Amino acid sequence: MSISIQKRPLRRIVVAIAGVLLLTHCAKNPVTGSKDFVLMSEQQEIQMGAQAHKDVLQEYGLVENPELQAYVTRVGKGLAAKSHRSNLNWHFTVVDSPEVNAFALPGGYIYITRGIMSYLNSEAELAGVLGHEIGHVTARHGVRQQSAATAAGLGAILGSILVPGMDNQAGATLLQQLSQSIVAGYGRDHELESDRLGAEYLAKTAYNPQAMVEVIGVLKNQELYDIELAKKEGREPRRYHGVFDTHPSNDTRLKQVVGEANKYKVANPKEGREEFLRAMNGVYFGDSPDQGVIRSNALLHEKLGISVQFPQGWRVQNQPDRVVAINTQGTALVELKPGPKNAQPMDTLQKGLKLDQGARYEAGNVNGNPAAFAAGAQQGKPVLVAAINFNNTQYLLAGMAKDGTTYNQNRTALKDSINSFRAISSQERQLAKPHVIRVIQAQPGMSMASLAAQSPLGWSAESQLRLMNDLYPAGEPKSGQLIKIVQ
Repeated sequence: MSISIQKRPLRRIVVAIAGVLLLTHCAKNPVTGSKDFVLMSEQQEIQMGAQAHKDVLQEYGLVENPELQAYVTRVGKGLAAKSHRSNLNWHFTVVDSPEVNAFALPGGYIYITRGIMSYLNSEAELAGVLGHEIGHVTARHGVRQQSAATAAGLGAILGSILVPGMDNQAGATLLQQLSQSIVAGYGRDHELESDRLGAEYLAKTAYNPQAMVEVIGVLKNQELYDIELAKKEGREPRRYHGVFDTHPSNDTRLKQVVGEANKYKVANPKEGREEFLRAMNGVYFGDSPDQGVIRSNALLHEKLGISVQFPQGWRVQNQPDRVVAINTQGTALVELKPGPKNAQPMDTLQKGLKLDQGARYEAGNVNGNPAAFAAGAQQGKPVLVAAINFNNTQYLLAGMAKDGTTYNQNRTALKDSINSFRAISSQERQLAKPHVIRVIQAQPGMSMASLAAQSPLGWSAESQLRLMNDLYPAGEPKSGQLIKIVQ
């Protein structure tokens, strides 16, 4: 969680979109040459992307690694130069998120997370991810989908429990469309079109277009691992969103569209395995210090100086602007986020929260920090909220359950999480050190089990290391091979 987030950036993205939706018209598709129903010109698309780019950077933050950023930009611009919209001023950014994802904004803005890069193993695979996203931009998928959704009038999105600074409801329709495009992809036809275009751009840039299939295989292995993990944790498996979630690894259509790029002959295709792995040496794995780290379900944020213990056994999601812990049934949650600047705890709750009639408010403290509490319901769902002032900053902690019975079952866990907020201890500061990727050369007899025994990743270390090195589920490193470990 990053304290710099005070307004939700997608709200401003929505405003930027709304400002350019002036005239309905059809425009020529840069890829097919046919007419598309869109609501903006290319110049308006570029303006929208430029405005939204600022907000993406505020929400996610850059990976502070100039060499890595320059490397990704070089690979991306090489692909973009061979695309159907080489005239755009393309931007490629590695964002500071452990999530496995990549996404594109209109106008030539491409983002890849350090999370997905941790599981790639060559420059060709990196090019596969970037080429896919370039395909979304060249075919104007975001503009076309946003235009169709705006015309159809989508319904409103659900708000957060914590409503101070909540998004303007007038922008909810556009916000839903844009955020769904980024998070859930663009639909199967658009994803396959981006695969075809990406494979074409790969081939034209002297990479093997089959790298697109290899990347999908990497992500499908992660999906298989999460299915196994979900059984142990008693939850539904996550489906990897964004880039390739609609593609089975043996998809005939995918292989066909990628195969179309074979008409662009690549005599000696570039792989760039060593170049890529060297670029990844020293990159954070998992949570970064800017967002705090999760250790044994506790948020340890050395930079903010805070510690919060979430219930054991719950799934903790450390997002850029909040931390959310959800129970295994998905029926109760605890949420932490920054509160308004220069506000008194009681004012924040009484003026900002929208609770049902009969809510109770009282002042107090949490581990010596001034606080206010609210207990009640929000649209019938029981809610307990605390606003806590710490080091001239305010934090909001809220617990919610789907109904009264569930709340009573989880009341102690919710209250304990709120009451656990405190200053980080010296021992916790040591635990808060981030995990870092290191590239080593495999020695004779080295196994993934022996590497996992020395890893800080705990019981999942062997599976994670296999996934990171394309050795899942049972592969072993070869002597002399460069592999990634986590220290």
